[in-house]
Parts: sequence; structure tokens; C-alpha cells
Amino acid sequence: MPLIPLHYTDLALAALLLLVNGGLSVRLSLGLERSLAIAAVRMVVQLSLVGLVLKQLFALESPWLTLAAALVMVLFAGQEAMARQERRLVGWWAYGLGTGAMGFAALVVMMLALTTAIQPDPWWDARYAIPLLGMVLGNAMSGVSLSLNTLTAGAVRERAAIEAQLALGRTLWVALRPVLRHALRTGLMPTINGMAATGLVALPGMMTGQILSGVDPAEAVKYQILIMFLIAGATGLGVLIATLAAARRLSDARQRLRLDRLALRE
Repeated sequence: MPLIPLHYTDLALAALLLLVNGGLSVRLSLGLERSLAIAAVRMVVQLSLVGLVLKQLFALESPWLTLAAALVMVLFAGQEAMARQERRLVGWWAYGLGTGAMGFAALVVMMLALTTAIQPDPWWDARYAIPLLGMVLGNAMSGVSLSLNTLTAGAVRERAAIEAQLALGRTLWVALRPVLRHALRTGLMPTINGMAATGLVALPGMMTGQILSGVDPAEAVKYQILIMFLIAGATGLGVLIATLAAARRLSDARQRLRLDRLALRE
């Protein structure tokens, strides 16, 4: 079955649903209509530009351009992860820690996927590398931002209990253990819930797109299972690295809790 093309009038009709949401926001005094409009316009512009960039990227088949595109995606993911944190580490740590964790996790997972499971020719083919990286990074970004936000908020909230443990001779890692566990669980929970609901509750976007384009459903399922495993692996690795590194930054050589290294988001 060939892919059914969409026209701009089809997109305009679908956009009417946003007007309904905006009307409800106004009627119920939610104050979300402006944010909804900005988000919708931003999405359309970003996707349109990405479509043009990817078209050129696929045509040029350059490993350096593919690498540059991947680097830009990681840097923007780091910015988004930092923006979602209520309390941030001061200095370059606020941006560099989450970005580095996501970049390393994505590199490990993508190299594994492209050189073993998928094996495109060449292995860095942008048609495979960039879409896969986008799905992996998007989920890793959510996990890292949630875990870091939970860790910093928990450290501030439980400051008295943590310092009481330190006064009793506990190391900071022991005193922080409940907060660390909560942060790790929070960062991983969306991925776990996503895997549990996939198939019965939701058909993921990649699988749905492949089926709509005429791919055999059984083959689409195999690709989706692979993607979910890659997402889970990258998110788990990124969350673990980011959370442990942030916890280390909140301490010093004298085993003190250093909340002075945190700043509220302006």
C-alpha cells in the first residue's frame, strides 16, 4: 500500500483542534492559550526546518555533516534538560553535566545499534543515525532532567536529615542514599511506564509511521522493540551518570553537603 500524501489543508483542519483547546483555556481561565499558540508555531517552524535540513543531509552523505548534526542535537538537548530544572548547579556544571551524560550515553547506544543490529552501509548513514539519535536523545533528556531536578530538590528539602546523618559520622553517600534512590527512580519511571504500555495502550510513532508507509507490521514491531531497548539503555546510563555526578558535586573532600553550589532558576 503506497503512502497516502497529506496536503496543507489536511494539516489546517487538524490544527483546528488547537483552537478548541485554546477556547477551553480562555473559558476556564487556565492562561494556557498563549503558551499553546507559541508551542504550536514553534513546532511547525522547527519541524519544517528540520525536514529541509534532513533532505540535504541525506543527499550529501557526509560523515562530518552527520556528526555535526548529531552534536547540535546533543547540545540542544542539554539546554532543554537544564531549562527544566528548578534548582541548578552553579557555573558550567548546570549545562555541562547533563549534556555530557546524555552525549556519552547516546554515543555508546548509537554505536552499538549502528554497528551490530542495523548495520547500514555506510554505518554512519544519516538516514538511520539521525532519526534514531533523535528518539534516544528525547527520552534520555526527559530522564536526566527529571532525575537532576529530583536530586537537587530532595537535597534541599532533606537538608536537616542529611546533615544529621553526617553529624553521626555517616559519609555523604550514605546520607544522600534515600534522595539518590528517589532521583534514579523518578528519572527511569517514564521509560519503564512507556515500555509497559507499548502495544496494549499505545502504538509508538516509529511503528505507526512504518505501518502507514506500507512496512509489514511484524517487521515494524521488531524495529520498535529495538528502539525501546535503545531508549531504555541510553536513559538508564544517562540518568545514572548525571545523578551520581551531581551528587558528587554537592559534596566536597570534607564530606560536607554543599548546597551553596545550587542556584534557583531565574
